[in-house]
Amino acid sequence: MVSKAMNAAQLTVFMQGALEHLAANREALNALNVFPVPDGDTGINMYLTISSAVKNISVDNAGHIGKTCGDFSMGALMGARGNSGVILSQIFRGFAQSLAKNHKEVTTRQFVNALQKGVDLSYKSVMKPVEGTILTVFKDLTAGAKAYVDGGGEDMFEMLKAALTSGEKSLANTPNLLPALKQAGVVDAGGKGILIIIEGGYLAVTGQTVVADADFTKNTGIDSKTMTVVSDDIEFGFCTELIIRGKHLPVDLIRNYYDKNIKGDCLLVVGTDELVKVHFHSNEPWKILQYAAKQGLICDIKIDNMRFQHSQQVLKNNQAETSAEPDQEVSVETEVKTAPQQNCGVLAVCSGDGLATVFEKMGAVVLSGGQTMNPSAEELLKAIDKINAQEIIVLPNNSNIILAAEQAAKLTKQKIVIVPSKFVTQGISAMLTFDAEASAITNAAAMNEAIAEVKSGELTYAVRESNFNSFDIEAGDVLAVYEGGIVGIGKDIYSTLEHLLDKMVADFDEPNIITLFYGEDISQEQADEYKEKLIEKYSDLDVEIYDGGQPLYYFLVSVE
Repeated sequence: MVSKAMNAAQLTVFMQGALEHLAANREALNALNVFPVPDGDTGINMYLTISSAVKNISVDNAGHIGKTCGDFSMGALMGARGNSGVILSQIFRGFAQSLAKNHKEVTTRQFVNALQKGVDLSYKSVMKPVEGTILTVFKDLTAGAKAYVDGGGEDMFEMLKAALTSGEKSLANTPNLLPALKQAGVVDAGGKGILIIIEGGYLAVTGQTVVADADFTKNTGIDSKTMTVVSDDIEFGFCTELIIRGKHLPVDLIRNYYDKNIKGDCLLVVGTDELVKVHFHSNEPWKILQYAAKQGLICDIKIDNMRFQHSQQVLKNNQAETSAEPDQEVSVETEVKTAPQQNCGVLAVCSGDGLATVFEKMGAVVLSGGQTMNPSAEELLKAIDKINAQEIIVLPNNSNIILAAEQAAKLTKQKIVIVPSKFVTQGISAMLTFDAEASAITNAAAMNEAIAEVKSGELTYAVRESNFNSFDIEAGDVLAVYEGGIVGIGKDIYSTLEHLLDKMVADFDEPNIITLFYGEDISQEQADEYKEKLIEKYSDLDVEIYDGGQPLYYFLVSVE
């Protein structure tokens, strides 16, 4: 079979094949995780992002490949879930922009140019991209496709095979670029995901059968039993986010100015000539604001004082629990209860009836979601649009929902401020400061201060055998997780909980209160028994325990 071009119908089949291949492999993709905890969601996030892209393809555009690309790009943008989904949406955006003027078909050269546009746009969005991630693998597979075409190749299918061959080599090398991957004995989950997408599309357009590939660590040369987690204190302590509005905004100049004149990392400057989104970790947030104010009207300002943070290179993915069959639609519950008219409202994301009740009583509107069921940008946007307030704060309460929340904020004229809570316990502490009559910026400042004063822990269980920082972990072991890092293991829930609390309390000079939310696997009787023991042990502290009803976690814990 030889094909020198691809038309809109074939591209649609390509995307449908990518979706089917992700469906067949998403659980194994979820398992590519540094931590053996049951909260992996890279596979499900990429699957749902592609699902949204495919569903947005209009039959009215069936003969126009440029419009078809625009359809799935917009669908991916609206349906992007988690960090991996947001990155995917940016890759598709570049691809669609390159082919916007094409009508009936795309040649191999045009296809390669479109891939390169996706590389350029995704890399350009991040000033200091981390190599060894999905960005690297996509860049290298694009290079493989380009080498084939530059060598005189014209066959679309052979070009895709060349891209996959190059991508597989790149994926196998990701542990050499990211120490956390090598120590964990895995390859990059996002990188593997983009290969599944390309491979699924290739299988579909060549009439082959999609199959599951469960062996994701082959050819890495890594012993999966040797696992370690890297955790460092953050060098740049303030996470600053803002939006600049104006006319003829110089996006590239703004990005370059921050990169050359302010020390920091995680710089992201994206947008149009009328709206620019800035995200930057630095120790001088005031300089970021001063320069932005010279460019236009600044709004949606958020400055987070980050006291502790795990390395962003450590992937937070693992075996996802989902009841849907591989070929069924997976959806996230999005029931939203509206609040009365007020100056400032809050949208909080959480999972568990008890936690939802807590947030609602504190004045927030709740969107169901969390680990393994990250809401999409579109679902966040729908929830935001239903809140009857002049300004809105979003509490993601999960590090893998923050990017989707930021993307949702860009898609609405509503004034939105994202307070980047990474844990539900941070979100609850933030709500203690909420004032519905104050502005979103004032509330956000108070919330960020509250978050900085709380330590967050979780008690969950291991889903597989592994070894972390000298911890020999067996499937079913109770895991004590402190600020995202495993600090202890045990066979007994209470003793492991006590071990976790000892470490958390020790980090405060004068701790005042311990708050616990027990999950759906803990009975009321167990919770009462544990509370009595904890009150006796920590007699100089207030100990509070509530029914959270959350899945996957025996306890969510905070010390303030």
